[in-house]
Amino acid sequence: MNQSPFFRLAIVLLVLLPANISAARSQEIGAQLYSFRNQIPQDIPGTLQQIRAMGIREIEGGGSYGLPMADYKAMLDKMGFDMVSIGADFDQLQKDLPAVIREAKAFGARYVVCFWIPHKGDDFTIEDARKAVEVFNAAGKTLKENGLSLCYHPHGYEFRPYENGTLFDFLAAGLNPAWVNFEMDVFWIKHPGQDPVALLKKYPGRFLLMHLKDRARGTPGNDGGHADVETNVVLGTGDVGIEAIMKQARMSGVKHFFIEDESSRSMDQVPKSIAFLKSLK
Repeated sequence: MNQSPFFRLAIVLLVLLPANISAARSQEIGAQLYSFRNQIPQDIPGTLQQIRAMGIREIEGGGSYGLPMADYKAMLDKMGFDMVSIGADFDQLQKDLPAVIREAKAFGARYVVCFWIPHKGDDFTIEDARKAVEVFNAAGKTLKENGLSLCYHPHGYEFRPYENGTLFDFLAAGLNPAWVNFEMDVFWIKHPGQDPVALLKKYPGRFLLMHLKDRARGTPGNDGGHADVETNVVLGTGDVGIEAIMKQARMSGVKHFFIEDESSRSMDQVPKSIAFLKSLK
């Protein structure tokens, strides 16, 4: 039978398509080690073994829990962990960037994440946002020159109105995407009344990392960046809309996903959250 080139191409695409769908569904899910902040210091190797036994390989963290860095890194390597990203506070990015770079490289991390922009009380202003743009762009440029990517993790106060949008829109417009992007914590987008799916669509390619966290139904939100950690529930059982977020996140360019469960039940809840994510079609 003489098959046309078009026919042969169609057959190849049909063969490859299921594999591509399967790859999308099997997106690796990591964990933010802050989820286990109460357990790890009590038994560092034992807790890390428990986390690894959950099937988690990619982690976000930073610091070595009082161990010499070389010893802690050797422990992570032996267990098969990959430290994708580390945290750095705002002052470090301004005043001690070489130390941030050294720590990231010691871990073999590719991303540095800042989790908070300093501001007075709950009053996050345009002046605070302008300062953040200045600091993040300067630090991000240097980090990029050292093979690292800077991301900022919003906590909700950035979504207060400003001009025709929000202070987050001001940040997104002012931060050079070649140097600075974002980590979306879906809880902290939902909590101030925003829609994580809509934000992913609005800013494709800007959210490179994601914290997966669900919120107990009926929890009142706010734009102050504060919440009771015990409102963190098993993924898929809350009101954040994890399934829809996961579908959009892949299309919008999210590269790494980390479960972050800040509740006192994290050791019990994280495996259930992993099971939920694996069940998604």
